[in-house]
Amino acid sequence: MKKLTLSAVLVLAAILVFSFTPAQAQSPMKLKTCWMPEFETFLPWLAKQKGWDKQEGLDLELLFFDSGMAQMEALPAKQWVLGGTGGVPQVVGSLRYGAYEIGLGDDESITNNVYVRADSPILKVKGFNKQFPEVYGSPETVKGKTILVTTVSSVHYAMSTWLKVLGLKDSDVVVKQMDQASAMAAFEKGVGDVAVLWAPYCYTAEAKGYKKISDLKMCGAALPITLIGDKEFCDKNPEVVAKFLRVYLRGVNYIKKHGSRPEVVKLYQKFMKDWGGMNMTPEMCKLDIDTHPVWTLEEHLKLFDSSKGMSTAAKWQSLIAEFFTAQGRFKPEEFAKVKDATYATDKFLKLVKTPIPTDDL
Repeated sequence: MKKLTLSAVLVLAAILVFSFTPAQAQSPMKLKTCWMPEFETFLPWLAKQKGWDKQEGLDLELLFFDSGMAQMEALPAKQWVLGGTGGVPQVVGSLRYGAYEIGLGDDESITNNVYVRADSPILKVKGFNKQFPEVYGSPETVKGKTILVTTVSSVHYAMSTWLKVLGLKDSDVVVKQMDQASAMAAFEKGVGDVAVLWAPYCYTAEAKGYKKISDLKMCGAALPITLIGDKEFCDKNPEVVAKFLRVYLRGVNYIKKHGSRPEVVKLYQKFMKDWGGMNMTPEMCKLDIDTHPVWTLEEHLKLFDSSKGMSTAAKWQSLIAEFFTAQGRFKPEEFAKVKDATYATDKFLKLVKTPIPTDDL
């Protein structure tokens, strides 16, 4: 056998070095995540555009769902393991499957709204309940009306909360279950007396001249979008969950710094068209960004702090569960399982590596 020259040895060594990829250069971990065509999804979408997920060793797959309940139906089959959902389906997912609330997406209390047409008799009464002076309607003007709504969702909570303010229940009206796109289309065709819509459909409703008669904030209620996690996956992969949260919170920092500047609005418009399948005007996009407050990691840790009793995040969830139990949607024994909302946990937030970058445009 011939002896290898020094140059040949160096070439061979270089080949061997480049044949073995170090752990840092391995393919990022694919992560199936669930989202709806709403504001909270803009942050992981933006992360994909800018490669923030790859920097954490993740490859986020953003799966489209038209409602939170559709997401919960897909959870037991492990079609997704992390994502964003509404406060109402979060309760359902935690009750049925033990899902964690690992963080908060945004505040939805002023973007889950009740609408009527401009000639509706409901508009003739405002402040029937003196505690809620901005809310329209009365038992006489609302009872028996047909309401288009996505049931067991944030807009259902908005509808039922509005009815409660008026001294009514779901059973006092005719509830027609529809996904949001169908509800908007049906209402335009003259179907129903009332439509309950979340963003961005609520902006379309207002652009078409429909009148907002209630939202959750008007009724004194809070409603967050939650970041949800499959229990088994989260328990086995806490560091991965923390990386996912870091990616999302990087988006929060971006929004906190840049808000609805023209460059962000342009990106948001592209997101809604390319991923959400909706054509939104720049004005609608700006409004959607401006009406969805978000929370930093520091703010998260305060909202999830349970050192002095039930955390604020848990209280919000408990109130949602309590309300739907009173409405007959949950049985008392089911409510007993989720009334303390212990599924709202900060254990993954506490693992998030800091500092979280604040990126330029």
